[in-house]
Amino acid sequence: MALPARVPVVVIGGGPAGLLLARLLQLAGVESVILERQTREHVLGRIRAGVLEWGTVETLRTAEVGERMDREGFVHDGVGLSFRGRHLRIDFKGLTGKSIMVYGQTQVTKDLYAALDDAGVTVVAEAADVLPHDVDTDAPYVTFATDGTVHRIDCAYVAGCDGFHGVSRTVIPTSIARTYERLYPFGWLGILSETPPVDTELIYCHSEPGFALCSMRHAMLSRYYVQCDLEDEIEAWPDERFWDELRPRLPHDAADRLVTGPSIEKSITPLRSFVAEPLRHGRLLLAGDAGHVVPPTGAKGLNLAVSDVHYLAGALLDALTTGSTTGLDEYSERALARVWKAVRFSWWMTTLLHRFPESGEFGYRIQEAELDYLAGSEAAQHALAENYVGLPF
Repeated sequence: MALPARVPVVVIGGGPAGLLLARLLQLAGVESVILERQTREHVLGRIRAGVLEWGTVETLRTAEVGERMDREGFVHDGVGLSFRGRHLRIDFKGLTGKSIMVYGQTQVTKDLYAALDDAGVTVVAEAADVLPHDVDTDAPYVTFATDGTVHRIDCAYVAGCDGFHGVSRTVIPTSIARTYERLYPFGWLGILSETPPVDTELIYCHSEPGFALCSMRHAMLSRYYVQCDLEDEIEAWPDERFWDELRPRLPHDAADRLVTGPSIEKSITPLRSFVAEPLRHGRLLLAGDAGHVVPPTGAKGLNLAVSDVHYLAGALLDALTTGSTTGLDEYSERALARVWKAVRFSWWMTTLLHRFPESGEFGYRIQEAELDYLAGSEAAQHALAENYVGLPF
């Protein structure tokens, strides 16, 4: 692969954030190179969330990668909350005029890769030892290795879209960087099964045994989660045990509809809230999980990456085409204002629906009281719906 010596933007990370940024830049005529540590097969093999805010849907359409999403995705106008044997439907469409789209993150990633390949954007897989240099000067560059050869690409800006464990955030000096973190005392055990979903919409379940979530990818592919101990090992969760744990956490009618089957994917995800500030250091800009992580309860991870890229793409295009750095100067503050609202919402949903070991029966009754209040208050339902479908970019 012939690599350019210089491009306007080097994108570190070939996940949805990096791919979408490169796509928006390419549509505006700005060249970039994407450096991804893993193989493409690894990236496309990761099972991730699939709930898209409507702002994300519109952004993907703007990026001209929404055709398959519109054809194969499922528009949901609401979501269910289950507690004390009750099923409360939050009517997104009626309360906010907006909906959500259920379309897997893996499919979004496939669509972006296909569009970038067609456009001839350079994506370097298995890029090792990636490191940005001199990002606090006017002449940053990035070094990396492929096939044992070290390469250097000079650029005007570096976009760090390489996730929570990536290198980009570590380049920001500790004297400048600030981090905020909350670790939750449980995880999510999730399975994927080739079975019909129990409902046409997602169901979030609050129950005495613990939290559960019923989701789907399509009419014959279901995604289920149950709250589990952080110390649990996958080997301790054979399929039979999973279904036995899930069923009593569901509303009775959903439990009666539940179709079980062998899992085709199973994983345990720890839950954390994490924010790094600032998202800009000189000519290094962070986006997506490189700058923040939320528990999956509020379905905000991918959507926050998209909103970051929405702000960042416009700011980079202004700087590269007009010379104005106003957008870049404001990027971190604008993005973080939305990030913190999503962090709050994800924390609230997590706190509302899970069993916390330290809270005891008092905490459980407080949760039930809040859910009961939510069931009787249109204002409270509107606030939930407004946050779930996505605050404005």
